[in-house]
Amino acid sequence: MNKTANPTGRRGISRRRLLQTAGAAGATIAAAPIFAPAVHAQSASIKIGYVTPQSGPLAAFAQSDEFNVTSFLETVKDGVSIGGNTYSIEVVVKDSQSNPNRAAEVAKELIVDDEIDLMLVASTPETTNPVSTTCEIEQMPCVSTMAPWQPWFIGRQADPAGGPPAWTPFEYTYHYFWGLEDVIAVFLNMWNQLDTNKVVGGLFPNDGDGNAWGDPVNGVPPAFAAAGYTTIDPGRYQNLTDDFSAQITAFKDAGAEIVTGVVLPPDFTTFWNQASQQGFKPKAVTVAKAILFPESVEVLGAAGNNLSSEVWWSPNHPFKSSLTGQTAAELATAFEAAASRQWTQPIGFIHSLFEVALDVVKRAADPNDPQAILASIAATNLETVVGPVRWDGANVPPFAAKNVTKTPLVGGQWRQRPDSKFDLVIVDNKTAPNIPAGGTMESIA
Repeated sequence: MNKTANPTGRRGISRRRLLQTAGAAGATIAAAPIFAPAVHAQSASIKIGYVTPQSGPLAAFAQSDEFNVTSFLETVKDGVSIGGNTYSIEVVVKDSQSNPNRAAEVAKELIVDDEIDLMLVASTPETTNPVSTTCEIEQMPCVSTMAPWQPWFIGRQADPAGGPPAWTPFEYTYHYFWGLEDVIAVFLNMWNQLDTNKVVGGLFPNDGDGNAWGDPVNGVPPAFAAAGYTTIDPGRYQNLTDDFSAQITAFKDAGAEIVTGVVLPPDFTTFWNQASQQGFKPKAVTVAKAILFPESVEVLGAAGNNLSSEVWWSPNHPFKSSLTGQTAAELATAFEAAASRQWTQPIGFIHSLFEVALDVVKRAADPNDPQAILASIAATNLETVVGPVRWDGANVPPFAAKNVTKTPLVGGQWRQRPDSKFDLVIVDNKTAPNIPAGGTMESIA
């Protein structure tokens, strides 16, 4: 069923929502003058929903939303020709407020009230999982990214602890990103460059990410053990805690020379400041999520030097956008010019979501038909600014092959510059040699 184009542009992006980037993100991105495509005489429309944590503790992940959505709408402002018809494309953005319950609510609003044709969602399991689950229930095609595939796929199963025989594929939801096996390999590759006692302190919160990472069977501890590393796990803590004394004491007592985990940005700031106060000085601190962003490191001052993390995307990645033709470096430069702030890793993945969305609707036999959209998603074979996206089952277990495809991952360290800013230097690329390294791993001390 084709939708009649809306001459008022009422379905365009909400300026108010796009400016709600408080919380961990710090300052907002500079507002662009246009948030909806120009109105032309198209006979039909395609509506895309996008759920994102633009406020709350996960807001740093949404720093590039305005830049990327505005760029996408500029690209499609003259409409898209599909099957002899010209379609206008509209985007409706909803803020999850970094709250899983709110994410599910706004997802249903997009499906029921806004009558979208395709759902996009990004940024940690707290956002991707409730939106994907709502889409599965409401039979809405959905593409998600920026969450390791295990918490996205296993965490949404009826019996997550049941193992592969109990895990079944999804019909309406598809995901692309890396997995725990990839981040484990990257972290081990970085640590193996240092002389340590191989004792690792684990910071695992009581959330989708933390429970997946800390799982004694499917998480990181058994994989670390197989590589000769011992994981000290003091148990789950609540997000936004103000006291990490128990964890720091456990790590000190065990002689941990490495710290890892998957931590909210404000929680890591609290932990690292308290670690310094309590005399805990590990040789390597390699954590996911928390220090992906320059601001999260800059607030630590000199104490941020040589902190390390996974690197999903950078200006050095050798990929181009199918939307704009920009290289990764050109996209990062364009963001910095538009936003007056340093590039961050989510830029590439949010951009790639809209690359995938446009490719999917252009190939669909009927872009307003859910089954046609699903068939198009499954047949995706697209080179994007984050690498190839194709749900072909490569490098993922058979039980997840239908719904999951992986993107490359490398490791990096933050190095402080003379102006007190930080650069993220790729120090391990064994898992993706086509992404160039710029240095080697250095001890914090």
